Amino acid sequence: MSRVRFAAAILLVLSIAVPGGAPAAEMPLKGIVLWPDQARRHPQHSEAIALEFLYETPAAVVADIAEDGTPTYDWTPLERRLDDIASRRHQVVLRFRYAYPRATIPEFPGVSGATGVPRPIKALPDYHETFSPNPGGDGPTWYPDWSHPALEAFTLRFWEDVAARYDADPRIAFLEVGFGHWGEYHTHGTPVQFGVNFPTKAFQARLMRLLDERLRETPWCVSIDAAQGKYSDLAKDPALRALGFGLFDDSFMHAGHDIGQKDDGYNETCWRAFGEDRWRRAPCGGEISYYERRDQREFLAPEGVHGVTWEQAAAKYHMTFVVGNDSLDGQYATPERLREAARACGYSLRLAGARAGDGALVVEIANDGVAPLYHDAHPEVDGVAGEGTLRGIAPGETRTFRIPLSDASADAAARIRVVSRKLLPGDSLPLAGGPAGP
Repeated sequence: MSRVRFAAAILLVLSIAVPGGAPAAEMPLKGIVLWPDQARRHPQHSEAIALEFLYETPAAVVADIAEDGTPTYDWTPLERRLDDIASRRHQVVLRFRYAYPRATIPEFPGVSGATGVPRPIKALPDYHETFSPNPGGDGPTWYPDWSHPALEAFTLRFWEDVAARYDADPRIAFLEVGFGHWGEYHTHGTPVQFGVNFPTKAFQARLMRLLDERLRETPWCVSIDAAQGKYSDLAKDPALRALGFGLFDDSFMHAGHDIGQKDDGYNETCWRAFGEDRWRRAPCGGEISYYERRDQREFLAPEGVHGVTWEQAAAKYHMTFVVGNDSLDGQYATPERLREAARACGYSLRLAGARAGDGALVVEIANDGVAPLYHDAHPEVDGVAGEGTLRGIAPGETRTFRIPLSDASADAAARIRVVSRKLLPGDSLPLAGGPAGP
């Protein structure tokens, strides 16, 4: 088979839609992230995005807690939301949270800024939450009572149970973990009091070590604001910094984001505090800034925003995903532009070569993207898997796989798919065509 016909065959195989339900997203596990209600309202964007962002509270899924601390769960609310998102052939960036200024939740109707702490803990006679009427101008906010041992014990047990149930779940692509407002490692407008309205640094370390041990398949991230010593030792303590968490930035691309811009470059300083090569082993994500209306609405403009294009920012910080929900209120978030934005971030796999040898197809796959692939994946032909994984393949790196096949012809090479158990059933990762070996 000629190189032209070989490449065409690859593209033909990869263009076939996944049977059943909505078409699969073109580039799973990366790209611009929308909220579920937006994804439902804008089906024209369905194939251009792969990820939807979801908040959940422990209170929503905990039915009771026994005297010995054992929770009884009702996962139904979360399951319904995960299934709804999967019905659009999208996956979830999931963040559990306790504190959320101004928000109300069904478990505590009428309480503005209620925490997501489960009701059985709140009902304990010596559990006392604290309150700020308008911290940082964000609205009424209640804070968990971190002086109570039951909250610490529950939080550890909760994350053990989440990991056991959902680590291998293909509906969940990434997890985000943290404390403070929105789980973003800050309490702007409210002084931090360890062991009162914020967990102690010792407890944070226990939880992070637990997550590092239990989350083996789902990458997880913490906010870059954890670089501030007034909240955490995650960036300062070498042992904690060595854990496998990635980073998310909740004000990406704002006017003073980078060092040398109009402010102090706070965000870039926080990124650097965790090590400038952290992206090589853990994902980078976040949200486009909401500081100015134009930040979200214009970041996809050809000229970018504040003198920086999305492509430049994604490459500099090796971004894999970013929430750009308000981009739909601007003029630039067309389906094609969302596809371009996805291509500019994360992995980009290319078939660099394929040749027959010793009863096998030897396949070379290169990563032309700006970030590694952070999930286990491998090439296969007709269900026969290649040996090894693409997880961690760095930009510019090529990996070689041996797929044992009795028919190791060029026709077999044209049937290569890159699959992962962390993809929705029937989905595969895009693989650009390339020259085949003889």
